[in-house]
Amino acid sequence: MKKRHIIFLRDVIGFMLTSFGGPQAHIAILLKEFVLKRAYLTEEELLELYSLSQILPGPASTQTLIGIAYKVGGYYLAILTFFIWALPSAGIMCFLAISYKNLSLSKAFVNINQYIQPIALGIVAFAAYSFGKKIIKSKVTAALTIGAVICSLILKNAYAFPIMILIGGIITSATETKKEENELRVRLFSNINIKKVIYFIGVLLFFGLLGATINRTSPFSLPVRLFENFYRNGILIFGGGNVLVPLMYTEFVEMKHYLTSNEFLSGFAIQQGLPGPTFSFTSFLGAMTLANNGYGITGQMMGAFIAVLGINLPGIILILFIVPFWDDLKKITRIKKSLSGINAVGVGFMVAAFILLIIPIGTSYTSLLIVLATFLLLQFTKIKTPYLILAGVLLGCIPLFLS
Repeated sequence: MKKRHIIFLRDVIGFMLTSFGGPQAHIAILLKEFVLKRAYLTEEELLELYSLSQILPGPASTQTLIGIAYKVGGYYLAILTFFIWALPSAGIMCFLAISYKNLSLSKAFVNINQYIQPIALGIVAFAAYSFGKKIIKSKVTAALTIGAVICSLILKNAYAFPIMILIGGIITSATETKKEENELRVRLFSNINIKKVIYFIGVLLFFGLLGATINRTSPFSLPVRLFENFYRNGILIFGGGNVLVPLMYTEFVEMKHYLTSNEFLSGFAIQQGLPGPTFSFTSFLGAMTLANNGYGITGQMMGAFIAVLGINLPGIILILFIVPFWDDLKKITRIKKSLSGINAVGVGFMVAAFILLIIPIGTSYTSLLIVLATFLLLQFTKIKTPYLILAGVLLGCIPLFLS
């Protein structure tokens, strides 16, 4: 391995340990450390990679980092970078899931949960608001957002999400695009490796078919179906970790009852206090799903790995597949315009998720005040989410110190 590659991986470790705050904060760190300090790529190249990650489904920060690694050292360095970036936080979330049953019996954990769960809801509300403020700029996007909220609350079906995303993209692509450059489109698609497209879609179809036909009593049935669930959602998640919550909640809590809303919110809240990718939350979901279905520690670790691999694999494949002809792709107006509709639907998903998640809280005025306080602090101060989670932990511990 070249010395430059070793230095790059060391910088990835530093980035992983300090990357709080989501994609917006991550891009600032990447600009400072990877562009201005190390000059792995230019500022323009970084912003283009980030723009590409916004257009593609999947984890924005992960895709941007992998794109940088690919430019520095090719496919090998890109894959190694992914594991260094994703596995530590995923490992912590897996450990939390394995320990959850014992923790849930602890008085301290119950007290802490009373504070960090409403804080997590406040974070979801702020994400929906801030994302919506940037995306909803026309009557069309407003209508798509409202429609997505209504459909999500009425249908409560994971398979409705891809249809709504597709409709949103088609509508804004048709209404906001003036004139398509047909020549450019022909040149672009002549560069696409059709075999790779078939492989990409084939993985989803294979595991979907396998999950549908495998004997449900087999110990491999649920892990196979779990991989298909996460891989499919990895294809559908536009807008990064913000859209992860509504899709996961609808499928894993509302639809399939793999875990409870209390378990879901607890895991999401704790993940918000960790550095690294938001998508590591899926490690907790995978491990808890198998834990609640009678699998032991080894099975739960397998569930965590399946979840992290499944949710990230589409995004990794796409970023490494598209980077070589991004210069052509970014010129196609119709693709850019479809993103506003897709993101508007994503805002609707986030609003629906907030409504679904707040229902279990009921009329607890303390919890509602914490949700409101969290939202206002994020809106009007520069306090980061990890500090709010830490504050919730400390508040939950106060009664124990006083008793």
